[in-house]
Amino acid sequence: MRKLLTGAAVALSAAVPGALAAVGPGAHEVPSRPAPALRAASAAQALPAPQAPPAGSDLASLVALKDVRRHLSAFQQIADYNGGNRAVGGQGFEVSVRYVVGRLKKAGFEPRVQRFTFPYWRERSKPVLARVAPSKASYAVGTDFLTFAYSGAGEVTAPVQAVDLPPSGEGTSGCESGDFAHFRKGSIALMQRGTCSFATKVAKAKAAGAAAAVIYNKPGEKGPVNGTVEKVAPIPVVGPSYKAGAELAKAARKGGLKLRVKTDAVHGKRSAGNVIADTRRGRAGNVVVAGAHLDSVPAGPGINDNATGAAALLAVAEKIGKLPAKDLRNRVRFAWWGAEEEGLVGSTHYVKSLSAAERGRIALDLNFDMLGSPNGTRAVYDGDHSAHAGTVPPAGSGAIEKVFRDYFAARRLPVTQTPFDGRSDYGPFVAKGIPSGGIETGAEGVKTAAEAKAYGGRAGKAYDPCYHAKCDRMKNVDLKLLGTNVGGVAYAVQRLAASTLPVNGEARVAAAPAASYRPEWLGPYLVR
Repeated sequence: MRKLLTGAAVALSAAVPGALAAVGPGAHEVPSRPAPALRAASAAQALPAPQAPPAGSDLASLVALKDVRRHLSAFQQIADYNGGNRAVGGQGFEVSVRYVVGRLKKAGFEPRVQRFTFPYWRERSKPVLARVAPSKASYAVGTDFLTFAYSGAGEVTAPVQAVDLPPSGEGTSGCESGDFAHFRKGSIALMQRGTCSFATKVAKAKAAGAAAAVIYNKPGEKGPVNGTVEKVAPIPVVGPSYKAGAELAKAARKGGLKLRVKTDAVHGKRSAGNVIADTRRGRAGNVVVAGAHLDSVPAGPGINDNATGAAALLAVAEKIGKLPAKDLRNRVRFAWWGAEEEGLVGSTHYVKSLSAAERGRIALDLNFDMLGSPNGTRAVYDGDHSAHAGTVPPAGSGAIEKVFRDYFAARRLPVTQTPFDGRSDYGPFVAKGIPSGGIETGAEGVKTAAEAKAYGGRAGKAYDPCYHAKCDRMKNVDLKLLGTNVGGVAYAVQRLAASTLPVNGEARVAAAPAASYRPEWLGPYLVR
């Protein structure tokens, strides 16, 4: 769900503390040759072979890839028989909820479904962006522009007025009320993405009398703006690419530019739910939350995004009860979030529903979103902010990153890192100062040559070519990559259930909200 950071591609660590064993059946594959950085390691850096733990005490060996595949197959079947998807607002999601609840009950849990409502928004037909004067041209949806999520519906043909467009780089177009001082009511506001949120730009444009808003991309950014205005807007809002927007800006400066903008969307309130289940054992005052979103997009069944995360978590939950008491000193709260694809709605609702005292009992959050991208990498969240991208995560997040790095280093598997930029359900936890971490394997971002050398696959191609598409089916999942990641999920859950000492000193205290948390994304959508 995000662009991967590759500055610290592969790392060797000291031997992993605690019990470590080979990953379970189907989930222990190691590349036929080590990644380049590993081959170059000196003998002094070589890792000792992990000691085998007592039988039955290693969660990673208990969770088999076949367990995960069984759940993936179930999610695929649910989508196939319910309109081709598992999106919130439809039967595919509701049946997925019932499936997870049923499996949890069979495993001895007492799951609860936390219901919530969310602002439902869907396009009913293709939008239109066309130049009607002084010359005529049509722009292609998907290539040249996209409709903003929660755009208002309507059709407008009107003159275009440029709003404080920067001569170069990223400016503050549409961010200040003064930008609209001489705006002519009934015109279409042409703005460039930059600095403030899209919601702010649209609100100020509407207040100035704009009939529609066109917000084009920043220089250096490819493709149209895949953004959200977060709440249903009263006017149509579309987002062209920088190339298309720069052409419109040039024409607007010359004068006489007129556009036709048409958006056709339905909106209202719908119901969805989070599935939450706690282990029976473990301290209730130091809870490890492990979550994955359960919903897909309407376009497809969402097997990589994110049945892989949901299935891995479910397989781990089914086997965690076999661990001895010493490995469950802290309570584990498994969560399957709803409406992530609508903008992290379910996880946000959950965090907001907690009192300050309840939030204080959460030691950390683990997030698993897309674990088997067919051209993917193995990326852990950048908990120590070593790549200096995205949000600086809460203290303790670096220790969580190291838990994952240690596990994969012990198996000589390459690791990349990915920023906390708001693209998945860790967002509401990070915003409240809760240490966070997890794994993902890449979405629409493009694989680099260095990553292809370390992981295989094709450089210059998307990590997941079926991201948010109809073809995101079982065949879209790299089972080998998924298998190694499932072992990492199981290990991290067990390691942190046994002790959160390196994260929070074993005693959770109320964290201060991250005042500077200004994510660029809200789930799959840009917000600024």
